[in-house]
Amino acid sequence: MTETEIIFFTIKLILGGIIAFLAIMLWSRTRDFSWMFLVFAAVTGYSALVFDLLLRLGFVTSRIVILLGNEIPLVQLVLAIVPSLFVIISFILMLIKTGRNK
Repeated sequence: MTETEIIFFTIKLILGGIIAFLAIMLWSRTRDFSWMFLVFAAVTGYSALVFDLLLRLGFVTSRIVILLGNEIPLVQLVLAIVPSLFVIISFILMLIKTGRNK
């Protein structure tokens, strides 16, 4: 890794850690499912960042699966999709909740 990449990952880890910490603090104070899915998205997004760093440093490897004729790293695919799915679920739950209040 170059010095620029190290600085970039350090900044991303610090900000991601703050986001995950604040999300967990929110999780302990709320019981609303829509907010809980946003917390899940923040935590899984941070775990994807940490996994990507470990992968680049060579501490872990990612299994390659063949999907639609292309070689795709399965773990990276899942870690890229899951946070977005949690955000989508959260927004759907918020729309349902606000739709009932009107």
